[in-house]
Amino acid sequence: MIDLRLLREDPDLVRASQVTRGDDPHLVDQVLDADARRRSALTQFETLRAEQKSLGKLVAQAQGDEKHALLTRARHLAEQVKGLQGDAEAAETVATELSRRISNIVEEGVPVGGEDDYVVLKHVGERPAFDFPVRDHLELGEGLAAIDTERGAKVSGARFYYLTGIGARLELALLNAAVDKAMSAGFTPVITPTLVKPEIMAGTGFLGAHADEIYHLPADDLYLVGTSEVALAGYHSGEILDLSGGPKRYAGWSACYRREAGSYGKDTRGIIRVHQFHKVEAFSWTTVEDAADEHRRILGWEEEMLALAELPYRVIDTAAGDLGSSAARKFDCEAWLPSQERYLELTSTSNCTTFQARRLGVRERTADGSTRAVATLNGTLATTRWIVALLENHQQADGSVRVPAGLRPYLGGLEVLEPVR
Repeated sequence: MIDLRLLREDPDLVRASQVTRGDDPHLVDQVLDADARRRSALTQFETLRAEQKSLGKLVAQAQGDEKHALLTRARHLAEQVKGLQGDAEAAETVATELSRRISNIVEEGVPVGGEDDYVVLKHVGERPAFDFPVRDHLELGEGLAAIDTERGAKVSGARFYYLTGIGARLELALLNAAVDKAMSAGFTPVITPTLVKPEIMAGTGFLGAHADEIYHLPADDLYLVGTSEVALAGYHSGEILDLSGGPKRYAGWSACYRREAGSYGKDTRGIIRVHQFHKVEAFSWTTVEDAADEHRRILGWEEEMLALAELPYRVIDTAAGDLGSSAARKFDCEAWLPSQERYLELTSTSNCTTFQARRLGVRERTADGSTRAVATLNGTLATTRWIVALLENHQQADGSVRVPAGLRPYLGGLEVLEPVR
């Protein structure tokens, strides 16, 4: 949620951010108008309340006609005070609802534009050159008896799958490697809930423009998370944190669920875009001053994981129009996908500044004893989708797949995944 003080003091900054995102800048003026009405009603309310208190003392001392007149005035004041209190509450409700529709303020330097206007920051690794026909991940996965989409569709419908045998082991290897990476960087591993309350889902900013992508269970009024970021953001909701010793870091392991609304016909083959997957997500609570540095640190840990998997990739700075509502800046790491000769997003890391913490009531106590909102950051360390890039980039002519050296300890020392004959 946007800081109302910032909105009052520098509305042009917020308007510019809205324009950069392609969002409605007039929301800023609507919030300011509602806030002004709230403050005006409160000022009048306090003035009349003070008069009420003074009048109460006079009534106690008055007699006869004077007392009757004072009582009449007191009743009139009570009606006015009640009305002004209602006006202030109504204006506050409007201001809050409208302010929650304003996305986080875009960080300086974020590229302008939409989905295709990202800026490539760097390329890492060499794309593989094959002297044989390239197989895609599904053909490879079926040959290894690792991926079964037919039975997934039979049991659950389109975009569901089974990981079997070495496929299941490969996912566990990736996720366990991610947990080890996180722990070495000071993260606490957490197995998170995958069902959350509406206020937690809304607090993270996921019930905005993309709410139709989230699974909702009406009978229980609970949401299935699309990332453990949601549960981790809610972990300290309503709390005051001590960040004097540095960031609080958690690595959430969870199943994730996404309806993939609006993606009909897109990446339907295999396990690129699916309704259910597993992920290890890095999540940090830190000070506002440290947030940008922590963002770069998370990106660095993501890149270390990609190096462990020996995947060629690029890092992009996502354009403002393609940011989620809670992100002030987002970096994606995209691995090369040989079968489609394109890059595929494997990780993203977002700096959400104080946006989520304000919504969820998470603060830190400062040196002078006051409190202020903290910053939240998140980033993917490994997910099911990594199997796609790993199989395709490390495939061999006979349909086998070379196991990167960094993953071999997690697969019992296996060096090659052999097709099932």
